[in-house]
Amino acid sequence: MKENRSASLFPKELVIKSLKQSFVKLDPRTMFRNPIMFIVEVVTFVLLVVTVWAAAGGDTAQGSFGYNMLVFAVLFLTLLFANFAEAIAEARGKAQADSLRKTRKETPAKRVDAGGTVTTVSSSQLRKGDVFICEAGDTIPSDGEIIEGLASIDESAITGESAPVIREAGGDKSSVTGGTKVLSDQIRVMVTTQPGESFLDKMIALVEGASRKKTPNEIALTILLAGFTLVFVVVCGTLKPLADYAGAQITIAAFISLFVCLIPTTIGGLLSAIGIAGMDRALRANVITKSGKAVETAGDIDTLLLDKTGTITIGNRKATEFYPVAGVDEYSFVRACLMASLSDETPEGKSIVELGRERGVRIRDLSTSGSRMIKFTAGTKCSGVDLKDGTRIRKGAFDAIRRMCEEAGNKYP
Repeated sequence: MKENRSASLFPKELVIKSLKQSFVKLDPRTMFRNPIMFIVEVVTFVLLVVTVWAAAGGDTAQGSFGYNMLVFAVLFLTLLFANFAEAIAEARGKAQADSLRKTRKETPAKRVDAGGTVTTVSSSQLRKGDVFICEAGDTIPSDGEIIEGLASIDESAITGESAPVIREAGGDKSSVTGGTKVLSDQIRVMVTTQPGESFLDKMIALVEGASRKKTPNEIALTILLAGFTLVFVVVCGTLKPLADYAGAQITIAAFISLFVCLIPTTIGGLLSAIGIAGMDRALRANVITKSGKAVETAGDIDTLLLDKTGTITIGNRKATEFYPVAGVDEYSFVRACLMASLSDETPEGKSIVELGRERGVRIRDLSTSGSRMIKFTAGTKCSGVDLKDGTRIRKGAFDAIRRMCEEAGNKYP
């Protein structure tokens, strides 16, 4: 259990990439944005010069080569640790964008050419004006307009709406969004966006473009830490004349070690990583924060009101109970529900079949031989079966069933 947790926290690819970035971030132009760690880098470089100079016989009073190299190694590892903490936090945020980008690229699309030939290509190969076909169970590969057909589409992943919506050619409900899923029927869609301009691309751009701007509290803390650093510069600077007056010999390595231990090195090293880690944690909860200030504000939220249930649910309607009317046997009612749902490929229809199995009714026990199955479509909004003895069983939306009953009443008064 511990190994799996460690693997999830520190993936090998992220660790290797972050280690490389730890050395790249040693660039003084990058380190200058963090004053405390920049000062640590400066004194580390000074110690390196002193170590080489002392080893070359420049000044034997500056301590042994082994001692100076040990202090230098500790300071250098401190710099790498601070850079690694920031790099791995940044890498996690970029991994979220890479995951979205991978999903977009690996979505298959059934593209239709001018001659009517259907070819399966990657969604990244679709261009504005291309036409593709989507059937029940397919994920729509790109934003577009339906030019033929109608379908029931699950848009909960994009809009948060839990109930499927009907999209059809013509009118103001013909647009579809890449990343949504077709639940029934078949549609022909024309791509309306160029690569890189789809809704999913805009989400990726938001994730990648989230800049870690310092919050007011972080700015105030940085100023305070900088003040402490100046104070300790003065403290360490006064030790040299006092040591000379007392006749004591203090090496430069000792001065640098004392200075780095006194200043808030750890806080300065982890300050930027904390902000990036906060943005990454919000991103894992599907909340895109574009600055550290937004993360800080989110920390003060106690209650979150959502306008759509699909935002906090899986987005699929699910059957949980059978309610037969008075005088109807429950077992017979469940059998009828299952037979009417066998051709319903939507999550709602599948959940009815699954609930019937839990109640002890198996598909193999249903007498459907010689029957005509009625598939669920977005146009009829119902599914069912016509048994060989003439019995018609239907399940669907209230308005569809009522219309069917009215037509049957007019036909058979």
